Formats: sequence, C-alpha cells, structure tokens
Amino acid sequence: MATGINQVPLYFFRWYHSIVIFFGCGGSLSSVGVVSTVGLPKIRMFEKDVIPIVEGGKGIAVSDGRSCGAWAAAGCVGTFSGVNADSYDSMGAYAPMVFYKKLRADRQQELLAQSIIGGIRQAEIAHEVSSGRGAISMNVMWEMGGVELVLEGILQKASKLIDNVVCGAGMPYRLAEIASKFGTFYSPIVSSARAFSALWKRTYHKFSEWLGSVVYEDPWLAGGHNGLSNAEDPLIPEAPYSRIARLRAVMNEFGLEHVPIVIAGGVWSLAEWRDLIRNDEVGSVAFQFGTRAMLTVESPIPDKWKNALMNIEKGDVSLNKFSPTGFYSSAVRNRFLRELEERSERQVPCSYEKERDDDFAVRVWRSGRTVYVKSRYDDIVREWLEAGFSAPLQTPSATLIFVSEGKAAQILSHQVECVGCLSRCLFSGWDQSGECRFSNSSDPRSFCIQKTLQSVAHGGDVENELMFSGHNGYRFSRDPFYANGFVPTVQQLVDRLIDELDASESADVAESHLKTREA
Repeated sequence: MATGINQVPLYFFRWYHSIVIFFGCGGSLSSVGVVSTVGLPKIRMFEKDVIPIVEGGKGIAVSDGRSCGAWAAAGCVGTFSGVNADSYDSMGAYAPMVFYKKLRADRQQELLAQSIIGGIRQAEIAHEVSSGRGAISMNVMWEMGGVELVLEGILQKASKLIDNVVCGAGMPYRLAEIASKFGTFYSPIVSSARAFSALWKRTYHKFSEWLGSVVYEDPWLAGGHNGLSNAEDPLIPEAPYSRIARLRAVMNEFGLEHVPIVIAGGVWSLAEWRDLIRNDEVGSVAFQFGTRAMLTVESPIPDKWKNALMNIEKGDVSLNKFSPTGFYSSAVRNRFLRELEERSERQVPCSYEKERDDDFAVRVWRSGRTVYVKSRYDDIVREWLEAGFSAPLQTPSATLIFVSEGKAAQILSHQVECVGCLSRCLFSGWDQSGECRFSNSSDPRSFCIQKTLQSVAHGGDVENELMFSGHNGYRFSRDPFYANGFVPTVQQLVDRLIDELDASESADVAESHLKTREA
C-alpha cells in the first residue's frame, strides 16, 4: 500500500532533504533526481549573515540576555527587552527595583537609572552567551517613560554589544536619530505601510543607512501591545499578505528594496509562511517568534508560566483595551483579565448635577464627592451593592464603576505608588510632562502595568497577573513537538522550525515529480 509523503517522519528530511529517489513499478531503480529544496536561506541583517528567525522582544524581563544570547548563538537574531530590564546583586541574584522618593517625577528618575543598569547588564549577558554568533537586538517601547534617556544611557555603554534597536508601541520618530548616533541599526515596529511612510517622511529618510529592518506586526494576531488604528475593526482581521505586500511596495518607493521585513504576529511554523520565502513581491523577509520563544529552556519566565502556556485552549487569548497605554493588547483571559472585564461591566453614567428629580445621589468612595445617577440604574446599582461591590469609583468618562472596598483600596494604592514607567499612564493619570491630576484623569478601569508585569515575570500568580500571549498560544497543547510536557532548548526549536519547512518543501517536490511521472 502506498505511503503518503506527509507521513514520512521529519528526521527523514533531516538526512535526505536535498535528494528525491523514485522507483519504477517493478521495484528497480528507474531514476535518481538530485533536487535542492528551497529551505531557509540566510539573509543580510545588521551587516551580518543570519538565519532569518528573530526572537520577539518581550518586556518586562520576558526576553533577557540569556534567551537573546541563545537565539543569537543558534545563528538567528536574539532580542532582549530594554524595558525596565533586570539587574543582579554581587552574588548574581535578581535584584528587585526599589524606590525611595516621594514624588513620582523623582521615582521615575530612580526607575530610569535602574533600567539603564539592567539594560547594560542584559546586553553583556547576551553577548557572552552568543559567543559572537548571530545578531543581538534590544527591544524598547516608545511609550515607556523616559525612553530616550534609557536608550541613550544603555547605548553609551553597550553600543558595541548591540547590533540593532527595535521599537514599537507608539510612533518612534527619534529612534533613528538616537540609534545612528551610536552606530547602531534601528528597526521600527509598524502595523501598516501608512505608519512606516509617516516615520520615513518625517525623520527616517535622514538616517537611511542605519535602517536595519522594518518589523510588520500583525495587529490582530500578535501578543502584547499591538498597533490597531482607529480605522481598523478589532473584530474584523485583515489577511496579512496584502498588508505586507503594501509595506514592501512603499519601502521600494523609498529605495529600500534591500531592507528586510520582519514578519511578526501569528507566526508559529515557517512551513505555514512558505509563500513569503523567496517571494519577489515581498522581497527579503525574516520571521519573528514571540509566544513560541517563551517555551524554551533558556526562556527566563517561571516554570508556572511555562506550564500555563501548555494548557491554553483556543479562544483563551483575548484582544482587549484595558492597558494603561491606551493601546490594544492580547493576553490570556485568566482571572486577572476577567476581573477587569467585570469591573467595566459594573458601570453606569453619572453627572455632577442633578438633572431630573428622580436622579439618585451616590458618594464616590474615599473622596466623598457626590454624583448623580439616572433612576433607571437604581435596581442594578442596588444589586451590585448587595453583592459586595460597595465602593463606587469615578472614571474620566463620566461614569462610575462598582468594586469591592478591598479592590478599591488596591487600585488607589497602585495609583499613588506610580513610578512613571509610561510616558503617559491612563490608570494613574501620570504624564511625564507634569504631575498627574487624580480624580479627573486617573482611570480605575485599567491597572498598574509595572506591578503586574514585574510580578508575573518573577514568580507571581499567573492567574491573577497579566499574562501576555499571542493568539497561537493554544497550539502548545496541540503540537506533538511539546508532547508530554517537552520544553526544547532554543537550538532544538530552531532545528524543528527548519526541519518542518524542509519537510513541507520536500513533500511538494516529491508530489510534483510523482504527478509528472503519472502524466
């Protein structure tokens, strides 16, 4: 009985990926064809020849020097996060960030100083682990507090160790100027050709020689923060190919045919993106793995987080807009995210003035301010109060949310303890151009992103902290590569990705030859 080519194990292609042997019907050798599969050719990035596989940068402390160095050592592009990067004490143990100042502006300066020290150390570790192979990128978020100071501080000491700075979550107009000053390549993260065009026309055209790559991050599929614009519907995703092709067309107009596009968001297997390899329309490409890179031996996330990833089901990852950045983001819909959903569901409009005789008064928790709510909400408000959600909190949208007193105390405490990790925080009302204005600008429907990401990255409860993930996270539980809880090294994962690609292409070559013989 004939055996389908897709049933041949991957190790067959590991040994014989460059030849295909055909036997005649009588069993004798009728022809031997030597056929080179397309494979995954190296490309030129940051003046280095690398395997076009990129580790997605994830902060806080989810991509560090150890993971970055391992991806680079495998011949790929490793990425460590420069967002509030970890530091270590004299014994090499993790040293949590500490803050002593009372004013937020002063605490932000403490944060920036510690972040620069941490970023330099992660660059050193990545360089040591890589042994000079591959390439090393540093990822930063443009909307993080003091991003320009952090970039300059790290690059002043570690520019010789960092090949490229990749930056998204905002429009990083000054990224090119800062990176080029230190002789470092830069790679903006964009979600559309329009966004890149704006960056290029405003500043990047002045520093074109240092443009290392352009990262296209799919706004519907990527984990963490993403770049959905107001013109795009979060519920109606667009096919990535046409968006990538439009980006390449714009880049070509600017004479950037040689600059690779890094495809990020929704990339699980290279074999599934074969139509973009050696594709004249999209040109030189690399593929970024964010979620899948988290489940490796070298990944610094705690084992409890790795175990949680292995148990994600399809639909468990939710695209939401709770982040204090104001951006959409994708995360696992655990208890933390469900509580935020429920918090916003317990919400009614309010006003400072009594507009009708039957409007009823509500005193805002802790502040004691009186606001008025329409009578039609009386029953539901009473229901919430009886259920223990007895602390009304005011939002900037002229609404009240109802939470427990314990949750209200936590929200207020986190707002007060803000350290300015973002340039502008919707949750605390912080704006690094000046101190926050509490009641009018702080939004209790959001959360302190610094606290929850530090906690989950360093052993916190994965059910009760924000756990970012891409929408392919459910595939960990379905991919046989991870059977019986197997966690690969970075090198094993890279080998697997290339093996899968070779197997799929060898299968196509074999089937094509069989069809030719049958014809």
